[in-house]
Amino acid sequence: MNSIDDRFKQLKREGKKAFIVYLTCGYPDLPTTKKLILEMAKIGVDIIELGVPFSDPLADGPVIQQSSQEALKKGISLSRILSLAREVRIHSDIPLVLMGYYNSISAYGVKEFARDAKRSGIDGLIVPDLPPEEGKELKKEMDRAGLDIIFLVAPTSAPERIRGIAKESRGFIYYVSLTGVTGIRKKIPEGIREGISRLRRFTSKPVCIGFGVSSREQVKIMKNMADGLIVGSAIIRTMEKNKHKNLIPETISFTEELLTACKS
Repeated sequence: MNSIDDRFKQLKREGKKAFIVYLTCGYPDLPTTKKLILEMAKIGVDIIELGVPFSDPLADGPVIQQSSQEALKKGISLSRILSLAREVRIHSDIPLVLMGYYNSISAYGVKEFARDAKRSGIDGLIVPDLPPEEGKELKKEMDRAGLDIIFLVAPTSAPERIRGIAKESRGFIYYVSLTGVTGIRKKIPEGIREGISRLRRFTSKPVCIGFGVSSREQVKIMKNMADGLIVGSAIIRTMEKNKHKNLIPETISFTEELLTACKS
């Protein structure tokens, strides 16, 4: 059992939901990413997803795509993100989950990646473009290192596929709230509750909703559908709006607003 499992067990005892934040590492720069992680840990964010910038992020909408492009221009790489994780670990034990595309991991070397991720204090991994059927080698190395690999379930996933994903996923299961890419949505997609009910038939593992969680009002409604919520694009958009002034305080203020709605 690692810190992700510990966090969900603690939340269950307290009757609370997990609030998970996605940050594009290196946007607008790595020192800012580090400061935001540490400040978010202080206000009570449960898990941080460390987004690994990639040139062709198929699952990401325009907000995260743009942040990834800016980070790549500054030379942000997987190895630099692992170094960042090591720095964070000096100050905080908040669970850290890398979220990136398989090309980056393959180029790094699967075995070397799992080893170095463990040494850097990473707790888990999400790879949006790697289905369980094709991820056996990576899962083997992650299991060997004692790290969680978290798989995604889509609204269109068939029962047998849901069963397989539920069996293989560790830490939690990422429920994609809609068909499409990440991004800010004005309305809550239909069918989330029903989709999670289908997933619950196959597993008792924690389920967290991602893609499109954007506002305090949405958080208040959606928190009752699952074990946790994941917010990415709305956080990155807030950073973008305040990139030239007060980025950290404005981003933390917005995060705290959503966090309070999730925990109340």
